[in-house]
Amino acid sequence: MTQRLQTPLHAWHVAQGARMVDFAGFDMPVQYKSIVEEHLAVRSGAGLFDISHMGRLIFNGPDAEPFLQSIFTNDVATMKPGQVRYGLVCNEQGGILDDVLIYRLAPFWLMVVNASNREKILAWFQQRIGSLRVGMEDKTFDWCMVAIQGPKSLAAAREIDTACDSLKYYYAALGYPNPDDMEPQIVSRTGYTGEDGFEIIASNRWAEVMAGYLTTPQIAERIGAPVVPCGLGARDTLRLEAAMPLYGHELNEEIDPLQAGLAWAVKFNKGDFVGKAAILERQKRKDLAVRIGLEVAGKRPAREGYRLLAKGEPVGVVTSGTFSPTLQKAIAMAYVFPSHAAVGTLLDVDIRGQTAEAKVVPMPFYSRKK
Repeated sequence: MTQRLQTPLHAWHVAQGARMVDFAGFDMPVQYKSIVEEHLAVRSGAGLFDISHMGRLIFNGPDAEPFLQSIFTNDVATMKPGQVRYGLVCNEQGGILDDVLIYRLAPFWLMVVNASNREKILAWFQQRIGSLRVGMEDKTFDWCMVAIQGPKSLAAAREIDTACDSLKYYYAALGYPNPDDMEPQIVSRTGYTGEDGFEIIASNRWAEVMAGYLTTPQIAERIGAPVVPCGLGARDTLRLEAAMPLYGHELNEEIDPLQAGLAWAVKFNKGDFVGKAAILERQKRKDLAVRIGLEVAGKRPAREGYRLLAKGEPVGVVTSGTFSPTLQKAIAMAYVFPSHAAVGTLLDVDIRGQTAEAKVVPMPFYSRKK
């Protein structure tokens, strides 16, 4: 049996009583006490997530920018210093190899990739770099990464780094808080929950220090809410309410960005990139399933793989589903034929041999108040 990888916070999770599970080869916390409690803590206050399992790749050198431009669907050339941008890495057929974040940080670029795709993406990049003057370094196992999400996230994150005060959404700051050893610390303001949120990347040795400090009663008193440790379970229900796609569910190598509803992250006018021609060809087709949101009658959630029916005929499949703790209704994302994708369309979902009505609704299901 292959031993699971561990993040720098593994011992801390165990000490907090987390239930650990295998996720992308890592031993990760799925929950501490209750997924619903953790979910609601993020919606009302602040939650702390260990995301050190996600891949962190550094790029530098004279050809780093043109290389990234050639493998990224979004436009890196227009990024301002400190800006963070979401986009896709696609194969030649237009299918999604991964969805990633790119940070423009002098003196390097940083890419955050999904844990399950890190080795695949690394190998693919190495093939494509060839003779280009691009340095690529995998820092995944050198740096920890934690996320703080929720309405109180700014108050909590600034306890670690006051640079958070001036960060705009989808921007990052690079600093060196320990001049003696010149270890970088990166703070960014993005997120995967639908709430305001921050990420902190630092040397592994700071992981338990940060997590322990942020979850003390003193911090809770200062910011007006506890910073609650949250596992993968709450992360999934939160991202589903925000209709954020998850690789391996809504995204894979057979799905293109347009099917996934991510056309806004594809810049056809920026020049060539891997998969561009194929995506443009696929755009002409009317038979490719598209991602939709569903509200399902009753409290039984429609899970991944459940069939969607119209007049008894299969028209699609559920990719993610849950009973929403915030909205108190069953919600799901799915892929259906374009003929059944219009908002308001009524479908049936086959839940273990019994059908429940499902209505196509706009996404996201939940939006925070600005």
